[in-house]
Amino acid sequence: MPQRFDFAFDPAYRSFGRVFGVRPATAWVEVGAELLEARFGPWHVSTPLSNVVDARLTGPYAFWKTAGPARLAVTDRGLTFATRSAEGVLICFATPIQGIDPFGWIMHPELTVTVRDGQGLIELLRH
Repeated sequence: MPQRFDFAFDPAYRSFGRVFGVRPATAWVEVGAELLEARFGPWHVSTPLSNVVDARLTGPYAFWKTAGPARLAVTDRGLTFATRSAEGVLICFATPIQGIDPFGWIMHPELTVTVRDGQGLIELLRH
């Protein structure tokens, strides 16, 4: 049975995210027997667990760089799904994944998610 990790919403992030369809009901990370999936409002990523090569805590983050919709890091093409500034989990992939655009023109070597139980997600991904 897949294990679901809910996002931790700071009040200011909740207001900004709502405009883009990001709410507690539409923001989660799920780890199954063979698959990692993440939903962030209208954005969705999915990859085999075998594609995950590392996971670690990162942060804090600047509000103006992370609040609102899914964010693309111009420097490394990383994708961020953020609902708080304190900390998140950086998930690194062997093969970049599709996420920010529906056509797959931009591929992401990593995904940052601000789930409530970051340490639990890291432990699950490392096993």
